[in-house]
Amino acid sequence: MSHVSLTIDADRAYVALDRPDKHNGLTIPMLRELVRVAREIGKRDDVRAVVLTGNGPSFSSGLDIAKAAGDPLTIVRNFVPLPGRGTNTFQEACWAWRRLPQPVIAAVHGHCYGGGLQLALAADFRFATPDADFSVMEVKHGLIPDMTGAATLSRLIGIDKALLLTMTADPVDAAYAERIGLITEVTADPRAAAEKLAERISARSPYAVMAAKRLFDRSWQRGTLRTLGIERATQLPLLIRQALGRR
Repeated sequence: MSHVSLTIDADRAYVALDRPDKHNGLTIPMLRELVRVAREIGKRDDVRAVVLTGNGPSFSSGLDIAKAAGDPLTIVRNFVPLPGRGTNTFQEACWAWRRLPQPVIAAVHGHCYGGGLQLALAADFRFATPDADFSVMEVKHGLIPDMTGAATLSRLIGIDKALLLTMTADPVDAAYAERIGLITEVTADPRAAAEKLAERISARSPYAVMAAKRLFDRSWQRGTLRTLGIERATQLPLLIRQALGRR
């Protein structure tokens, strides 16, 4: 059963995390689905914008650690970088949305934690409800954000704020997240705001829009793949410690 749904309506793609009973806790099969869906969208010339949402009470509570920990061999297999990508499955599940030529807009509500936050950060824009909360929570589990969080956080907020969120793992509210640049805008209806922005963007030249995204992605900060390699190398000893029962 797929827990990532894709709907194409007119010139828009709607992607939804669909494991609502678990607050869209991410499983490894879901990560693979996110990669597959992103690649499918990338092949379509008729899609002008992508809206990324989560069904149920939350956008995503992050990686389902308990479920993933039950299959350590699968974690190891998916931790290895994908051929020709420079990312592993965990990273590509997020970075695939940055690779898309089309703009990606995340509509966030409820919890947006860990891997779920890193997925939202990989979108080009993030709208969130006033009661949404955000947490770079990996340190709470003795880990670091390793699903492209180091690359996306460095683009959006200063290093002191990035370290503060990462080292404390404290949840922050939407108002604070907007103030530091973690999200684009707080709104009562993020899905409607995403739709409105997608409509405005779709009215522009698709070639210019895609070129603009490509321009900023390539020039904003260099060395993304190097950053993701460092991310993996830093996480690996922590994963080994976890496997040995050490904190």
